[in-house]
Amino acid sequence: MKFQDLLAYQKSFALAMKIFEITKLFPKDEIYSLTDQIRRSSRSVPANIAESYRKRIYPRHFHSKLTDSDAENSETQVWIEFAYKCNYISIEIHNTLISESEEVGKLINYMILNPQKFGVTTEH
Repeated sequence: MKFQDLLAYQKSFALAMKIFEITKLFPKDEIYSLTDQIRRSSRSVPANIAESYRKRIYPRHFHSKLTDSDAENSETQVWIEFAYKCNYISIEIHNTLISESEEVGKLINYMILNPQKFGVTTEH
């Protein structure tokens, strides 16, 4: 299996791409603040999932990278909240993005709680 086959990776990558497209419409004065922050955190989610999968031979590294991914996912939710409160996105877009992010969080937590299903073996 490749990390690209992981459902958590696929869903988080799709969410990051959706956020990228939506943030193209944010005001230019937000480019170095909100736009940059939400893009970075959302992209870190699939990146850390990929890293965790490659480090699955080391259970602690697998767990660490997944918790990093979960934290980045939570950060993304904060930026989504800011985008909504600043009137850059509608409540419908906000709710969709939060819902997708929550689904990603559940998938990440499933990986954390079931490492053996992802090829993680005993500590070396």
